[in-house]
Amino acid sequence: MNLRLLPASFSFPIRKLAFAGFALAGLLGLSLPASARSTRMHMHSRVLAFRPVALLSPGTLPEDGESLPTAGHKYELKLYHLHTGESIDVVYRIGNVYIPAAMEKLNHFLRDHRTEDESHYDPHEFDLLHNLLARLGRPQGMIDVVCGYRTPESNEYLRTLSADTGVAKHSQHMEAKAIDIRVPGIRTRRLRDAALSLQAGGVGYYPISQFVHVDVGPVRHWTFSGHGDS
Repeated sequence: MNLRLLPASFSFPIRKLAFAGFALAGLLGLSLPASARSTRMHMHSRVLAFRPVALLSPGTLPEDGESLPTAGHKYELKLYHLHTGESIDVVYRIGNVYIPAAMEKLNHFLRDHRTEDESHYDPHEFDLLHNLLARLGRPQGMIDVVCGYRTPESNEYLRTLSADTGVAKHSQHMEAKAIDIRVPGIRTRRLRDAALSLQAGGVGYYPISQFVHVDVGPVRHWTFSGHGDS
């Protein structure tokens, strides 16, 4: 039995039926033409391109007066801020416990570079960055920070720069739950795909400005085709 791929000009419902036919053929043990097999493989290529690593589960902050762990796996982040020129290399978590002193350093590092205001970052955002580097096969890699925390005033300022800046009115940056990033040596599209594969929060793709927004808010994604401002 031979199945033929339908041309792109066919309507979506018809093409959908065709793909259903491919699935049925596989269940019945029928052979598919090479073109159909290559299409199916292409659909899964993004998933197969990333390392099947064990993702880091959320940790906890120590209670007041509780001693910090001295044993356990150490989780490290290396960040470089493109606006301030500052860099940080910090162990932010040992085992299942976040390190308060490291949180303070990261809060300062990710401050609003326009106003110098700081906020208390959601530590799960740092786990997201750690998992993202692991998924890319660069667990000790450097991350370039395009934008960290934003005050409401800075966020509104960016929104007024032009009619469409790609800056959300209720941005997760104002909640200290988002960071705009690049990873040196990794294409922006690949970085976006790796972030999407985590299903850990919001992922924004800014191909012209060449950065990816990652946050620990609701799972969602978008692409902004203009010049994103951070």
